[in-house]
Amino acid sequence: MNPPDSLDGTRKGGSRVAFFGGSFDPPHLGHLAVARAACDAFRLNTVLFAPVGVQPLKPEGSTASFEQRVAMTRLAIAGQVGFRVSLADAPKSTGAPNYTLETLKELRAGLGADSVLYCLMGADSFFGLKRWHRAAEIPFVAPLIVASRPGEPLSGLDDALPEGLTIEAGTEADLVEADVEVQVFSLVNRVGDRAPFYVLPGLHEEISASEIREGLRRRLPGQAGRAHSGEDGGKAVLPDAVREYVQAHGLYR
Repeated sequence: MNPPDSLDGTRKGGSRVAFFGGSFDPPHLGHLAVARAACDAFRLNTVLFAPVGVQPLKPEGSTASFEQRVAMTRLAIAGQVGFRVSLADAPKSTGAPNYTLETLKELRAGLGADSVLYCLMGADSFFGLKRWHRAAEIPFVAPLIVASRPGEPLSGLDDALPEGLTIEAGTEADLVEADVEVQVFSLVNRVGDRAPFYVLPGLHEEISASEIREGLRRRLPGQAGRAHSGEDGGKAVLPDAVREYVQAHGLYR
């Protein structure tokens, strides 16, 4: 891990930091929307965008290289107050996969005792959580913030939880001074430890990185980096600087 880039100004006491890991292949406007919503809801000082080196659940790897994904992520968040690129999930010299639990423990150790570290994710990531390495331990290192789908409640919470965790209504002690609506729950493990669990309802942008890559492969004139790339006037889904980087480097062909 690279401490200056991973924590980048968050070592001071009292910081509120969210770790936002993922492939970022490519980073898109949906990622930015989720991060902004979390910042507003939890009054975060920093959101750490952490492109993953080796995703254990994607043995085929990412389409763009780690270096390219880091570069695109830097471009995507440029000028956004409180957004930082983290190299905490950079590829390991041994080639071993990156595990979120280990990364969060390292980040937690680098923060002051009075700082708060959250783990931010979209609904799709949450519903795959039970497949993650030692997933039941993650909420007790960094409470989860999950951004749900637009217009839909985040249902099926019980079924998505890793083995050994149950969910209950949150308590007053779990509440944050939120500027937007937040649903609060508690996760309880087998020995009775409790961790707050937060849902941001209706904030997860319906943007698929795989669909973006497919649209870019088609290279329809004037539509690269737009939703519904076969239609004129499709909604932009990539920051302009990321779209230009993709085109300049010939990615996703």
